[in-house]
Amino acid sequence: PTDDDPVEPTDDARADGGQMFSHAEITQVTRTQQAQEWFAESIAEPFRIAWSDWRTKVGLLIIVGFLLMGLVAWISSSTWLFLERIVLVDPPIANQGTPRLQPLEEMSHPLGTDMNGRDLISGVVHATPTMIQMILAGAVFAIVVAVIVGTLAGYKGGTTETVLMTLSDVAMTIPGLPLVIVLVVLIDPQSPWLIGIIITINVWAGIARTIHSQVLSLRENSYVEASRTMGIGTPTIIQKDILPNLMPYVLVNFVYASRRVIYDSVALYFLGFLSFRGVENWGVMMHLAYANASALLNPQATYMLIVPMIPIVVLSFGLMLFAQGTDRLFNPRVRTRNEGKSKSDDTDDPDPMTGV
Repeated sequence: PTDDDPVEPTDDARADGGQMFSHAEITQVTRTQQAQEWFAESIAEPFRIAWSDWRTKVGLLIIVGFLLMGLVAWISSSTWLFLERIVLVDPPIANQGTPRLQPLEEMSHPLGTDMNGRDLISGVVHATPTMIQMILAGAVFAIVVAVIVGTLAGYKGGTTETVLMTLSDVAMTIPGLPLVIVLVVLIDPQSPWLIGIIITINVWAGIARTIHSQVLSLRENSYVEASRTMGIGTPTIIQKDILPNLMPYVLVNFVYASRRVIYDSVALYFLGFLSFRGVENWGVMMHLAYANASALLNPQATYMLIVPMIPIVVLSFGLMLFAQGTDRLFNPRVRTRNEGKSKSDDTDDPDPMTGV
């Protein structure tokens, strides 16, 4: 037909006003596709963004190394059902080697032995599981309480804010280390989980106070106001709009609480406030080196202090690097910039043949 010939409307063209509508193709998304999409957005892409920073790589490798060390010690000290004990690293016992061996003096004990002939590497490895337990208990306790108190006080306001912030202020006025020493002496805890919680018994207060100030500014943002206007519940707003913006700060304070547990537990064991009979801890190793070998005054025994200090420094350094490196994962501005850069790299590359 020519341009002047009338055109009979088809089924797809019959509509009010002569407008053209096409049939929309309905595509059903399977559960497998939903799972793949969730994995790509929630795990694969965040991991790629975090892994692009060298600090994340180094920090994660250090943390994984200590977790593996703790696993080795746990396997070596556990009795398996219907099986003999699998010993990967011998537990530290007296007369494992010649007493007071210097580092590298005998390759069977690369880092040397203490005054009772206990291998120092065995002591470091078998002290790792209890340290990990204390870190998890103390840091998780402090962060969970701080996030709940600070977020609710900052978002709800009113009486809730007054009560929660008053509790935080009271907890902050109590000196931390003296309080911990008194509780440790009174309770005499043996469980590493309980020790970790006692060490961070009032650490949450300062974190909650600063989270409260962060939430006060976040709740005034336009997207939070829009969520409230649409009638979205408070738990959903806190989960979707508030917490993602707090994650960099939360992670940094999780590392701070972890380091606090490491330092305070070692100090309490070293000073003798915590009972260390049958307990393996880096602080116990330092206490024995100081009390029995005069490691501070005898240069020939100084290595007994330095060896248990090494894992303390390395683990703290790894935790801090990991917190700094994952900032680009939780910080929305940094993450958006990195995602935009990756997309531009994929779409804007010139064609090798045409140069366009």
